[in-house]
Amino acid sequence: RLNAYAPDDGDAKQTVIQTRAQDPNGWDINAQICFDPNGSRRFIAGEDTGQPNPPQGWGFFQLDGAQVGELSATRIGKLTPTYQGSSDNAENYGCGFLSDGRLVTTDVGNQAAGQGDGQLIVWFPPFDSFEVRYCKLDVTIGTAGGIWVDADDRIYLTSARETPGVYRYAPPYPTSNDAAGGCGKVDGTGAPLADAIAKELFIPADANIATPNAIVGTAGETFYISSVINGVIAEYDRDGRFVRRILEPPAGETLGPVPYSTGSPLGLGIDSSGTVYYADIGLVVSSSGVGPGRRTGTVRRIPFESGQPLPPITMDTGLSFPDGIGILEE
Repeated sequence: RLNAYAPDDGDAKQTVIQTRAQDPNGWDINAQICFDPNGSRRFIAGEDTGQPNPPQGWGFFQLDGAQVGELSATRIGKLTPTYQGSSDNAENYGCGFLSDGRLVTTDVGNQAAGQGDGQLIVWFPPFDSFEVRYCKLDVTIGTAGGIWVDADDRIYLTSARETPGVYRYAPPYPTSNDAAGGCGKVDGTGAPLADAIAKELFIPADANIATPNAIVGTAGETFYISSVINGVIAEYDRDGRFVRRILEPPAGETLGPVPYSTGSPLGLGIDSSGTVYYADIGLVVSSSGVGPGRRTGTVRRIPFESGQPLPPITMDTGLSFPDGIGILEE
């Protein structure tokens, strides 16, 4: 489901889109949420209602209503690519808008084992249809995660496995899904693939970001990166150097049948004041391994005072698999 919160109104909450199981007119929503920067209040989010038929993809929605409690969302399109041959479900996740209105997304690919086959895709507007044109930029990402796009249209993408870290892609990117637009190759599924990409491992995984999962840029020219497995949100400068941790479990606390007291941060968002929001997926250790517990997820925010992070404030609890955040300021 898609929940909306109003931090300036006592964290008022509204379920804007209910799951299909709960509402025959609902949609199954997950992953990072990205609002079109043109002010239209249109947004994209992972949408996998009825998967695998129809396949998972990204729903394109129009948001209406003045405030939390009065909001509604109408699906006006869906972006559905082909996926690589993942042995587990190639979940949709990251999203971001380029300065000219093109859209980029990631899907996870193999999540925990096997060859890295997550994808980075650029989509060409308009998005209010069900046959949106696209070109794949990369189909070899190990557990692809969140996206952040800077003012120069460089794409920062987290990868949690194989050679984990934050990867940076630089323009130019294809302008159409054919050879004339720089997309003259095809992948193993027969889908359009970019002729060339500029890609580098910008920040390798380290003890702070053991499994990089999401990334946001700050007004202070730094990045925040979440690492769900060790419960850390770390800050790095624009040269990729570690600055500090703004969230970590208390000293001596380990993950067990009970989640970290500070949560397992997956999705990230940041508002204009610098407050950081995170979707805590609520990892626990059980007989079947490490994974989200039963309704152990939360949504939290980290305010700052004199540049220093304060203890996280819990906005909501008892959630199942919360994994993506989007910020809308009006």
